[in-house]
Amino acid sequence: MERRILGLDPGLAILGFGAICTPAENVGYYTTSNSTPALVKVAASVTLLDFGVIQTPAHTEMGKRLCTIYEDLHTLIQEWQPDLVAIEKLFFYRMASTITVAQARGVLMLVLAQHKVPFVEFTPAQIKQALTGHGNADKYDVQQAVARELDLDYIPKPDDAADALAVALTAWFQV
Repeated sequence: MERRILGLDPGLAILGFGAICTPAENVGYYTTSNSTPALVKVAASVTLLDFGVIQTPAHTEMGKRLCTIYEDLHTLIQEWQPDLVAIEKLFFYRMASTITVAQARGVLMLVLAQHKVPFVEFTPAQIKQALTGHGNADKYDVQQAVARELDLDYIPKPDDAADALAVALTAWFQV
């Protein structure tokens, strides 16, 4: 039996998504050795289903941008029928974009509620920790870990899609 996880990196201009398929039993987990977290996987693999972004043009009125996100998320949920959605938590460190990202995130939460899809949220530090073993890893290290875990010979692009795949992988490891 399989489990589908959809990872989302919320944004108004660019919302990243990444869909993976995992074994139904969670075989990715943490163990602590010498006080250093390490990922342990037991005879299972994860399969990449799809990744990409939902984009809304900057000069489009806000309502239309939110409608685009709403419609495209509905399509993604219908296409991939995830068992779980993993979302990167919103942080308030970029004040200029916080409100618009929160509006896009509200649309995202509405779509998930309408489809009755459960979700989990992870902070950027939790995602970095899950994929690299270090909560302060840089973006490139996380992207390399995504490529390695998905057995890819390339780093998924654009960055927002790679971030969404990192969120999905974190859910696989920790849920």
